Parts: sequence; C-alpha cells; structure tokens
Amino acid sequence: MNARFLQIHLLTAYGPANLNRDDLGQPKTAMLGNAQRLRVSSQSLKRAWRTSELFQSALAGHVGKRTKRIGEQALNRMLKGGLDEKRAMEWSKKIAQAFGKLSKEEGRPNLVETLVFVSAEEMSAVDALADQLAKDKVAPNDEQLKLLRKGNATADLALFGRMLTSDKDNAGASDRPKFNVEAAAQIAHAVTVHRAAIEDDYFSAVDDFNPSEETGSGHIGDLGFGAGVFYLYACIDRQLLLDNLGGDAALAAQTIAALAECMSTVAPTGKQNSFASRARASFGLAELSDEQPRQLIAAFLKPVADDNNDSRDKAVDMLDEAVNRMSSLVDRLDRVYGFDGERFAFNATDGAFRAQSLAEGSLKELCVFAASGLE
Repeated sequence: MNARFLQIHLLTAYGPANLNRDDLGQPKTAMLGNAQRLRVSSQSLKRAWRTSELFQSALAGHVGKRTKRIGEQALNRMLKGGLDEKRAMEWSKKIAQAFGKLSKEEGRPNLVETLVFVSAEEMSAVDALADQLAKDKVAPNDEQLKLLRKGNATADLALFGRMLTSDKDNAGASDRPKFNVEAAAQIAHAVTVHRAAIEDDYFSAVDDFNPSEETGSGHIGDLGFGAGVFYLYACIDRQLLLDNLGGDAALAAQTIAALAECMSTVAPTGKQNSFASRARASFGLAELSDEQPRQLIAAFLKPVADDNNDSRDKAVDMLDEAVNRMSSLVDRLDRVYGFDGERFAFNATDGAFRAQSLAEGSLKELCVFAASGLE
C-alpha cells in the first residue's frame, strides 16, 4: 500500500431542497464562522450512500443490514421450514440474543433492543441455522449460537463500523465486544460554504371532486427549504479498511471506489419528490498520504460572498470562489507543513485549483486513484 489515508473533499450545489430534516421538519443547520449554514448530517449521508443502487450493485454480496429484526427473520424462516410456532419463537429469541439484548417491547419478544449492523456472512449464518433447526427440530446449543457471529468481510460494516455491547445476562454473549468493528471511514457533516437562510414554502392542494361552486383548498401546509453549495469531507483509513475486510485487497479497492462515486453522485432522499434535489459534485479533490489528515473547512470560516455586501453588480459564483478558497488554503498549508503525498482532482467549475503533486481528470479516474496501491 502506497498511502494509509485517503481524504476526499467535495463541493456540491443544491437548489431549493430539504435534504435532511430536524425534529421540526426544517432543514438542519450549523453555526460556522458566526454565520448560519445549512447542514446535512453524516448519518444521513452514510445511509443514502450504502443503500443506494450504485453501492448495492457495485458491492453485491458484500453489503450488510442494520436491523433489530434478526429474531423475526429467523422465526419466519423456521415457520416456513415447518417448525411449530412455540419452538420457533423460543429459538428465534436465542438467535437474536447472540447479537444483542432483547427488547422489552410488548408483543415482540424476539426483537433486539438496539439496531445491529449485521454482516452479509452473519445474515447467511442466521438463515442457515434457522433452516437447520426447522429440519432437525433440535434446540440450538451455545456453540451454534456463537458461530453466528463471524468475520466482517462486509463493505459497509468495514467502512462505518459497529458496536455490540456486552450482555452477561445472556448466555454466550459476554464475548460480544470482540466482534466490534472500528470504522475505517470518518465522514464530516456537510455544510454550506456561505451564509444560508431557511425559507418556508406555503402550499395548498385542491380537492379534485370539489363542486364547481365550492372554492378553497382541500389542504394547506408549509415546508421549510434551503439552497446552497455544500462542502463535504471524508477521511478513510485504507489500512484499517483492509484489516476489517480480512486482507481482501480487491474488495477494499472496490469499496473505496464505490464510496468515492457515491459521495460525488448520491444525495439524501429527503423530500426528493417535492424538490428533485439531485446533484453531482462540481469539484472533487482526493489526497493520498501517510500524514495526519485535516479538513479544509477553514477555507470557509468567512462565508463566501460576504465581501460583496449582497450587491447584485458584485455577485459571485459560489462554486468558483469556493474552489479558489480551497486552492489558496491548500497552498498555505503546504508551505507551513509540507505535503508528502499525491493528489487528484476533477473540476467542473471555472474556479482555479492549483496544488503540488496534483493530477486532474474525471470522476472515474479519481475513483481509480483513490483505490490505487491496494490491489
């Protein structure tokens, strides 16, 4: 491997949208540089990427599931296999306990208390055990239950990690923490590079069966939205990813390439039908190095366009200026700290990005660069 850390920096412009809502249904925000920015949480981003058609197809057979319903899945499989309901329920609870403490939710005794990230291998093992129990009609023993927790050669689990808490009240579960996975990818919350305000869309809907003489709406509502250019940063520890995947270099390379493409082309689906908020990154920078990683958020502590005093004749292209800001910051950081690594960028803006050890090209070429040295 020629570099441990991969850092990805993206600039993506979104029109009016509500990509990621807070508890009141409004777009999420953050204060940065004493100015309000729109924000998209890392949790929302990761969910969108790993469940996207692109990620699922690129890594078919190596994608896990996040669920509380492991026991319910096993129960249904055993019932289909001809096992009676009483034993199927009891044994499905034992299977669920291998992954976490059982929920106390009424009417759902085989539900795990918290969401568990289950690898593709583990889900296959659960299915196989459920089939065997239905066939043999013999209760599962501790060894069989321990074998449900397997290696983690699953792409999204290796990237984003998992924690299985110990539960010594459950037989055979006290060793569960050794199946924890440290996340190889660190994903920042995306924020706008400029000041951003939340606006309200007041809307009404007409009842199509209203009599012609009846006026007025059948429904009235309002919806928050915002627009802007977002800066997104991610850092991937490629060595940790390789370790998490059991040394499978080819799968690690596939995983990184898929993640880089998803980051550049896949957005959260919040209110997608209302806003058609589909976008692709206009600028992307990938850096490979063994040096201590760092964001480039400092380029935007002063909001882009603040110098223009909202004057129309001094309007600035947010994307172009953001690229220029990033280029300037990278140059200054290189002069202070040096840079021992390689860079690759794609640029669909009129902004100028210049940096040492930089190659330029397409998104496809950036994905190849991001995974280089792994195979």
